[in-house]
Amino acid sequence: MRSLTKRVGSSYTEPQKGDLKIEAIKKVLIIRPNHRLGNQLLLTPLVQEVINTFPNCKIDLFVKGGVAHPVFENYKEISEIIKLPKKPWSHIYKYIKCWVSIKSRSYDLVINGDKNSSSGRLLTEIAKAKFKIFGDVDEAIIKKHADYKHISKYPIYNLRHFLQQLGVETKNEKVPLLDIKLSKDEIEKGKEVLDKVIKNDKKTICIYTNATGNKCYSEDWWETFYARLQKEYSDFNIIEMLPIENISKINFKAPNFYSEDIREMASIFKNTSIFIAADNGVMHLASASLTPTVGFFSVTNMDVYKPYGNGSVALQTNETTIEDWIVAIDSIIR
Repeated sequence: MRSLTKRVGSSYTEPQKGDLKIEAIKKVLIIRPNHRLGNQLLLTPLVQEVINTFPNCKIDLFVKGGVAHPVFENYKEISEIIKLPKKPWSHIYKYIKCWVSIKSRSYDLVINGDKNSSSGRLLTEIAKAKFKIFGDVDEAIIKKHADYKHISKYPIYNLRHFLQQLGVETKNEKVPLLDIKLSKDEIEKGKEVLDKVIKNDKKTICIYTNATGNKCYSEDWWETFYARLQKEYSDFNIIEMLPIENISKINFKAPNFYSEDIREMASIFKNTSIFIAADNGVMHLASASLTPTVGFFSVTNMDVYKPYGNGSVALQTNETTIEDWIVAIDSIIR
């Protein structure tokens, strides 16, 4: 598919300097056809950037599956979420209908949120809009931004570069953080759930020991790390968030909780001092709750997926030791 779509967008007529007026951008389509929780959360900075840049706009999202609804629940600027079915071959009519629906809509700006998405490039090509960003990273961005590889950041750098090429002034502000936009009520309810788990006034460390495939660390690894946490942070609660499979790599030794509601999960994380996990969607959810997050990486590219902001850190466990991890945690909670 990448070979077939690598030239998609080459026939697009680039707009000229002065063509784009900020106030005229009122309808924006952002395309990210991926069903995973992490990838939808990683889209929230781009959505915020679009809202901040075009204050008069409404946004449609083209995604896959239903997880975007709770992720963007409190984004009032989202007009519609167009959802591809998670299993397209089981719902082929709905899948085709979603694609065809893009041809019947008109937008002022279309943004492909993932440069590696073949379907994203095709959808950007067929969408009706004068201004289109296909997602290719310009050499000028690579030279200017050391963190351009991050999957949440380069679409924002692309948008800013695109606007600058058209003569639009952009603010040199920090890239927005992942943010699920928890309400005060949600945070308070999260505190109530957490209080039932810990039953004391001590600060809390939350760990999540599960991950997919080879991103998941062994029981021995987690047992060793958990024992060290207990030793170093006896003045803290240490609790474990359980996955839907009810798996614990520390054999349920810590007080634990489980929720099927991602917003409730985020609200609980928000009431903790730090969240620690391997690279996975729940790690990004903790980051999007604006909680300091420690992400452990061993196989995936840390520069692409690491948590950032709120004092968060990423650690390449193949190149660091448990002493380094404790130093990093100390820098956040001490």
